[in-house]
Amino acid sequence: MAIFVALLRAVNVGGTGKLPMADLRAICEEIGFEGVRTYIQSGNVVFRTSWTSEAAKSELEARLHERMGKPVGVIMRDPHSLHEILARNPFPKAAPNQIGVLFLDQATPSDVLDTAKRRTDEEIQLGDREIFIHYPSGMGRSRLHLSAMELGTVRNLNTVAKLTEISADGA
Repeated sequence: MAIFVALLRAVNVGGTGKLPMADLRAICEEIGFEGVRTYIQSGNVVFRTSWTSEAAKSELEARLHERMGKPVGVIMRDPHSLHEILARNPFPKAAPNQIGVLFLDQATPSDVLDTAKRRTDEEIQLGDREIFIHYPSGMGRSRLHLSAMELGTVRNLNTVAKLTEISADGA
């Protein structure tokens, strides 16, 4: 069985998309995922399944749409890819809570840096299917907008590290 980490977009952020993590776990268990574990309230779930990543993503999105009454995007990663993201952190001297990883489903758009809006002191480094953002003044204070933010979901490096740990434990 494969282990996957599902990162939900726009769940429990800014008062929109309320989804208790107990409900998310129940949805995953109803689908047939095993060893389901959630982490914090921002829509992170780790599970085991014999399904492919694409099939698990599709079914989870369908069930979330049914439950929430609107589409909920899901970004899938496996433990190895999360470990690789931690290893490739381009800002090793920065505090982990000041580094955001924007997870994407597809290759990083090449125009991300050219189209960035409201950038102040943020540093941006492109990865394969993720964008690393260092927020020296803090994520909460930043007004940075990247067009790719509409396509993915951001987690700080502390969350990525914890999800890596949980998924390495076999969910």
